Amino acid sequence: MEGAAASSSEESGEAEESTGEDDLEDAWGAALAEQADAEVVDEAEEGGDEIAPATYENLENQGITESRTPEDINLDVILDVPVTVSLEIGRTRMSIRNLLQLTQGSVVELDRLAGEPMDVLVNGTLIAHGEVVVVNDKFGIRLTDVISPAERLRKLR
Repeated sequence: MEGAAASSSEESGEAEESTGEDDLEDAWGAALAEQADAEVVDEAEEGGDEIAPATYENLENQGITESRTPEDINLDVILDVPVTVSLEIGRTRMSIRNLLQLTQGSVVELDRLAGEPMDVLVNGTLIAHGEVVVVNDKFGIRLTDVISPAERLRKLR
């Protein structure tokens, strides 16, 4: 009988526990904060060390700013860094089922029209549009529209 009474009191107390748990967590958090503060004060009193709050500089506007022109920035440091230049003919979305059904000779329709300018990407960032040309039996691109240097720097951020 004692077990049945205990279980019924536990069931009725479950709703109270959920709000009681929040209060308990708050109490524990406050107690731990007080303990940590007391330990810091004790250590300072014992060692005679002075405790002062740390000060930090505001680092927000220390990078490239909009007011700088490309001529102001010294690019000599990065001129020899290799980048990947790619030409994007078009894109499409398809299900994995359709992707797995592709075989040699399959045609995939893209979102661009024939004769439309292609996107020139540097490390995945659009920098220009152009037309495909053939130079010495190799593909090339004739740039028709190049994004301004200021816009390119803004996109690199």
